[in-house]
Amino acid sequence: MSIFNIFKKKEKKKKGAVREWVDAIVFAVIAATLIRWAFMEAYTIPTPSMENTLLVGDFLFVSKINYGPRTPKTPLQVPLTHAKLWGPLSDLSSYSDAIQLPQFRLPGLGDVERNDVVVFNYPPEFEHPTDLKTHYIKRCVAVGGDTLEIKDTQVYINGEKGENPADMQFLYFIASDKTINQRVFEQNGVWDVRPYDGGCYIQARPQDAQKFESLPFVKRVIPVRHQESDVEPRIFPDASRFPWNVDYYGPLVIPAEGMTIQLDEDMVATYGSTIRDYEGLEDVKVQENKLIIDGKVATEYTFQQNYYFMMGDNRHNSEDSRYWGFVPEDHIVGEASFIWMSIDPNADLLGKIRWSRLFSGIN
Repeated sequence: MSIFNIFKKKEKKKKGAVREWVDAIVFAVIAATLIRWAFMEAYTIPTPSMENTLLVGDFLFVSKINYGPRTPKTPLQVPLTHAKLWGPLSDLSSYSDAIQLPQFRLPGLGDVERNDVVVFNYPPEFEHPTDLKTHYIKRCVAVGGDTLEIKDTQVYINGEKGENPADMQFLYFIASDKTINQRVFEQNGVWDVRPYDGGCYIQARPQDAQKFESLPFVKRVIPVRHQESDVEPRIFPDASRFPWNVDYYGPLVIPAEGMTIQLDEDMVATYGSTIRDYEGLEDVKVQENKLIIDGKVATEYTFQQNYYFMMGDNRHNSEDSRYWGFVPEDHIVGEASFIWMSIDPNADLLGKIRWSRLFSGIN
């Protein structure tokens, strides 16, 4: 045998077409999963709670790197899914909670700041693990350590007026004897209209609501606001002890990591459910205005993580922290970066795409 034959390399077998397709798909799934986990993920806006900043049908990218990506808590999951599978299998869970890992946040470019538009896991949803709870998007109006108060719809932070979003909306009643064409509303930047006797209710920016005052078939444009004495039964933390509403709210201190509180009855009513549900304690109960940890009544508590207060820019049509409380830091997903597509669900085929919103930033 020739010495050259000893060192002669064997010819590699050529991959079949099926094998090449399988390898390509596996690589694409792994790459997409890593990008989705660590850098950026696409979301769509299903509700009007952030109008006019974000519209129903907007598709946006959310940056995970801004606040740092979280390590997976639930590793046994079908790739590129959330809590449920797709299509006809959408009633089935996409994961197994047989393994639950400690969750950590990797370093990011910064922290959540006031007025950031943030995607997070909906805190009071306890059906799924933290990283698989439903995604919500709201604006962060207060961070850990802030004192928040709302007076006549205006947010105050630490006694100073908070920054108002440019496209913030409120509820108005348009008094009119005539039915107003939908096109008139759209031309004036109004998308949410509910007919009522003697007119209709709209959610609109103040400057857009004022435009209707000059229309000949409109009698009056009336702001719909709560009085300070009104009490909303569903308000957080406890309407029986804190008689607030969405327009007159607080003052309320947002918990911060390392902040210690003395647990009298008011403090237990304010923070007891937050400590019980989100601080990772194994044996904790709230009973008779007392916080019981490991079978003992706690007289003080030090928070283990930061919390945030989130509100929708559509201030009178948003389920947010005013109703269900604080967003824990470990529920934060990422910061909304830009809109890459926007589809009007109510438009005809030729007018479906809102071209002016494509690749626009989110402020």
